[in-house]
Amino acid sequence: MAGPSTTFTEMVSTTLRNSANEVADNVSKNNAFLNRLKKKNKIRNLDGGTEIQVQLEYAENNTYQRYAGLDTLNTNGSDVVTSAKFDWAQVALHVVSSGKELRQNSGKFAMINLVKTKKGNALKTAANNFSVDLYSDGSLSNQIGGLANILQTNGQGTVGGIDSATWTFWRNKFLEATGTNLAATPSATNAASLKADMNKLWLALTRGADKPDIITFSHDFYSLYELGEQQLQRYMDADMAQSGFIGLKYKSSDVLFDDNTNFTTTAEKGYFLNTDYIYVDQHKEAQWTQDDEKKPVNQDAVVIPFYWMGNLVTSNRSLQGVLFDAA
Repeated sequence: MAGPSTTFTEMVSTTLRNSANEVADNVSKNNAFLNRLKKKNKIRNLDGGTEIQVQLEYAENNTYQRYAGLDTLNTNGSDVVTSAKFDWAQVALHVVSSGKELRQNSGKFAMINLVKTKKGNALKTAANNFSVDLYSDGSLSNQIGGLANILQTNGQGTVGGIDSATWTFWRNKFLEATGTNLAATPSATNAASLKADMNKLWLALTRGADKPDIITFSHDFYSLYELGEQQLQRYMDADMAQSGFIGLKYKSSDVLFDDNTNFTTTAEKGYFLNTDYIYVDQHKEAQWTQDDEKKPVNQDAVVIPFYWMGNLVTSNRSLQGVLFDAA
């Protein structure tokens, strides 16, 4: 007869039979930005490599030429492609239960409840912490480089191994909001000022059909924007709303907020994102993938690991923007 630890492991494996998908789905369901990337198939599974390489078209082909008759044509080589290189970051999550806990819940229904609790906690933990990472500047040990790393308030920084102080094509757009502490004192005047700044940044990020498709605001900026739109309020598309997110519309972009400690209530910041050029690249063998049960040699416990490995990457920073209030 199977003991409590064997039963626990079998039940966890059964309830999370497609563990990578279930954990990943739960993570995306709790983060509006990641949810958009998933819907646009911007989560890519890679085979490996020492780094994540992202191909960049950083210049136009310089052989474009207007000519007449027998003019000599320009057939010189054009150096138009380079690569950004992002480090692999790793995340481990463990479903852990002590021997005492397992034996106390060795009855069928008690064990079922224990597994449900452990599973639910693991899913919430993955969703909450990965949301924090997606908005981070990557400063914590072994953390992915999130949006605060890719979009910097001076437009510069070294991202993907490319120093944008030298390579200006790799700078993101940025705009400091007009006025002081706009969101600290909500008013129709400050809401109008925010809207004017949004218009400026939007135009800077529009290149033909390329334009931001999602704007993520901290709570204060979102509330100020909502105040200004109260009479003419337009809600974001039904697809995002059905996913459970609350949001508004600005031109053709969804406007929303994600709730996590890196995007706090008083952050006074907004990211204007063109998700055609943003990806979550992950290793195909570590996409919240469940590993075999482990039993520590010096502990009475069962440990079931889940692993993720990848990073948030972009192939075009110049079409991404950040609006902020430095006051």
